[in-house]
Amino acid sequence: MQQLGSLGRKPWAFLDEYRGKFFTGQWPTLPEMFVITCHRYGERPCLTIYEPERISLSYNESLVKIKAIARWLHSKGIGKGDKAAVTGKNSPEWTAAYMGILFAGATVVPIDYQLKTEETDLLIKTAKARILFVDEEKHGRYAGSQEAGTALEAVLSLKEGIGTYVYDLDGPEAEIDAPAGDDLAAILFTSGTMGNPKGVMLTHENLVSDCYLAQGHLNIYHTDVFYALLPIHHAYTMLAVLIESLSVGAEIVFGKRMVTKAILKDLKEAKITMFLAVPLLFNKVLASILRGLKEKGPIVYGIISFLMAISGIIKKVFRVNPGKKMFGFILDKASLTTVRICICGGGPLAPSVFRKYNQMGIDFIQGYGLTETSPIINLNPIERYRETSVGRVVPWVDMKILDPDERGVGEVILKGPMVMKGYFEMPEETKEAFTADGYLKTGDLGYLDDEDYLYLTGRAKNMIVTEGGKNVYPEEIENEFQLFEEIDQVLVRSYTEGKKDSSEHIEALVYPSPDFKWTEDSAGPTAETVKTRMDAIVSEVNQRLLPYQRIERVSILTDPMEMTTTKKIKRDAV
Repeated sequence: MQQLGSLGRKPWAFLDEYRGKFFTGQWPTLPEMFVITCHRYGERPCLTIYEPERISLSYNESLVKIKAIARWLHSKGIGKGDKAAVTGKNSPEWTAAYMGILFAGATVVPIDYQLKTEETDLLIKTAKARILFVDEEKHGRYAGSQEAGTALEAVLSLKEGIGTYVYDLDGPEAEIDAPAGDDLAAILFTSGTMGNPKGVMLTHENLVSDCYLAQGHLNIYHTDVFYALLPIHHAYTMLAVLIESLSVGAEIVFGKRMVTKAILKDLKEAKITMFLAVPLLFNKVLASILRGLKEKGPIVYGIISFLMAISGIIKKVFRVNPGKKMFGFILDKASLTTVRICICGGGPLAPSVFRKYNQMGIDFIQGYGLTETSPIINLNPIERYRETSVGRVVPWVDMKILDPDERGVGEVILKGPMVMKGYFEMPEETKEAFTADGYLKTGDLGYLDDEDYLYLTGRAKNMIVTEGGKNVYPEEIENEFQLFEEIDQVLVRSYTEGKKDSSEHIEALVYPSPDFKWTEDSAGPTAETVKTRMDAIVSEVNQRLLPYQRIERVSILTDPMEMTTTKKIKRDAV
């Protein structure tokens, strides 16, 4: 178990000067962390949005609003042990509500805004939330109505002019019972919420320790500008964008739409330095860049590709980054000029995509984690990144591989201060999530090298066992399709031929990209054209795979597969 970061860093050391004055114990709580940041960088911008003009609150201004919300909650009897839910699009108000609940000593329940109303009702009821902060579209359903059966005591609006606006809340001065490190900070419901929702219980210590320990592999500064584009209710964005920013005094810019044109505008206008996204988005941006280069002709494209390869070698071997200057014209066109670091999470990324971003001069890294681990447990140091790895184990994490096979592959298990308290009111499910000696079972398969870098091969429940007894990991095969613009979605799974042949074979479900320009005219492609191209792509991918991994059947879909808010296909729904 490492005690320090990848280069001997201990970025949380500054906390020593505040211990005993602002907090006690190993780690501050989330409210204490925010107050410390205000003491250090109070006048710096904190919460920013472009609508279209720039509207921003400093850390000190944000603290005033957050404390007012906390006083209002306290005046309504909301405090330790109580739950308050937040659901809505990313916004400064969402963040103020989130932090206000924590400053009141209560537990926040962030809910996916894209869920159906009956799913939201179920989560509010399951979490026993007493208060709801909600965006305007759903405000009317909950305000003054008990038809949802949620027994809410108050419904507050995250949008000005709709009901009781969150920034209008206030209450009398009072001694609020502050939360302790082991108190419950948040309940996060994992995807697949209908039926019996599983709420992950994360304490203040879970979230704050993970925030600082992750910085052992990644330098972030108060001058950074983070982009909150992915849904902030999700553990990845909540920790890696929101909490990380608040821990160092960085600025958070809230993205409104997952539309490429709007994203590129935000990146340039806000001068984003920290761009965190999921593989799907990074794939689309890279595909757009490569398409533009190919349009310059094969000679120019070949020269640039050669120079990119040289740039990548220099960066990896000598740890010098020439690509930022060499390919400045490419980065500028892609609105990536100011971006210091890109971080990919929320799903597997093809090593080829990872490699090309680094070749262009972007410090591009990926990480790994689960909601149950707050979530970051692995992160690639930019100085020592490995393209095929999801990152090095962060400090203070004890990670092992359970029952490794001949490749060293087995289930990833771990202990650490960021590991959840358990599942909300689910003692049996909580018990099943841990080994007898207290290690969390991730459900992911992978192996560790001798420097604690983790290499994932797939989910245990998705693994395919071939007739020859070989283990095939669908995610490894799916990665091979990430740079084909003709494909929007691909899912690899097993199938059987029938009663006489019960062995598992490999099938690919493919949804062609509706945005791909198949021909120069406006006419769309014929079914035969699409099938011919898909078969050719699968054949090309099969050539790169081992014989037992090769796809035997291709099914072309006419409708997209259902996805989570972090753009992962819901396998159970296919």
